Amino acid sequence: MELYRLREAADLMQVSYPTIKQWIYRGKIRSIKTPGGHHRIPQIEVERLSGKEQITSKRHRPSGLEAISGRNKLLGTVSSVQYEGLLAQVHIHLGGQTITSIITRDACKELGLKKGVRAFALIKATEVMVIRG
Repeated sequence: MELYRLREAADLMQVSYPTIKQWIYRGKIRSIKTPGGHHRIPQIEVERLSGKEQITSKRHRPSGLEAISGRNKLLGTVSSVQYEGLLAQVHIHLGGQTITSIITRDACKELGLKKGVRAFALIKATEVMVIRG
């Protein structure tokens, strides 16, 4: 079983070091403590939380989803799909939040999206608007 230092695990999962620490404290990710008291993250935990089926090497050329430069890749579960004409409205549940995406019917069917399927929401935005709540 391969164990990763926190910074290595954070890089592989594309999250920050403080996020990994918070996940450990909150029990979201399992860690193993070394005799010196340092946390190490098992490979299976990195795979589980990153959605990557198998991480074979720390130094490999990215492919597929890894090759996408954006950091806003959110793994969730499809909670519903609604079709209307040529479009599909896909709702993805992400840790208490829902993201809705409108994609083509054909793309939805090709991806096999239906309730219960795990899927990534890839977010690309050139602008973020904020309003006081």
